[in-house]
Amino acid sequence: MNLDELLSTLPQSTLKGDAIALPDNVIRRIFKFAALRKSDVFYHLGCGDGRAVELAAREFKVKKSVGVEINAESAVKAAERIKGVSNADVINGDIRKVDLSEATALLFWFTEPDLVDAMIQRFKKSLKNGARVITVWAPLGLTLPTKIDFPFFVSKTPFKQARSIRQQIKVIYGNECIDFTASWLLAERYIDSLEVVPGSYRRFVNILQSMVIWINAWNMGVACEKEIPPPVQTYIGILKTFFNIDLSETIKEQK
Repeated sequence: MNLDELLSTLPQSTLKGDAIALPDNVIRRIFKFAALRKSDVFYHLGCGDGRAVELAAREFKVKKSVGVEINAESAVKAAERIKGVSNADVINGDIRKVDLSEATALLFWFTEPDLVDAMIQRFKKSLKNGARVITVWAPLGLTLPTKIDFPFFVSKTPFKQARSIRQQIKVIYGNECIDFTASWLLAERYIDSLEVVPGSYRRFVNILQSMVIWINAWNMGVACEKEIPPPVQTYIGILKTFFNIDLSETIKEQK
């Protein structure tokens, strides 16, 4: 089974973050990192069950907290959660079409390149200067984030564009390339920060995610190593032998 086949067997909503309900303390950490305040109009794009919308309204007492959710069933559940909260609302709609002009802080957790590119253009056109877009795992496209607490990022409008992927990596990680050790530590920190991986699966997820990070860096030409390092070869072998997951086909030959 190669990586594409593995991903095709998993629920797409989970891959996109739609079905992942972050623990309350993780949401609080994100809001504190983004300096969410009472004067903010907060939007959660793809709000799921509305947990973040409720916390922003009740605990952080923002001026207005709005969840946008395209799935009707999830939108109903989110609306039930914030029932009776005067400064909160849920919109059942497409984030690419909903009016975002009043938002001053937005949580945007999507990774599909086409959607990200489309929303970057929307943010540029719709948001006022100084609006903060909070993302998880990576900043928006090739933008240079304003604040970093990996895996959380804040990008403030007007966005600053990186000249290259190497410049962006240098700003985020302090180095222009990613080696095996960095990929392992990044995967580990991501897992620890989100608190959604059960302990019994932690080692497997850490191996798989670190390999995906390193392979992506290699394929983009930003891996520090000139050859595939022994630890990467070892873990690719472990995944293939014990889990029937073959990542070797995803590694591009270097010219």
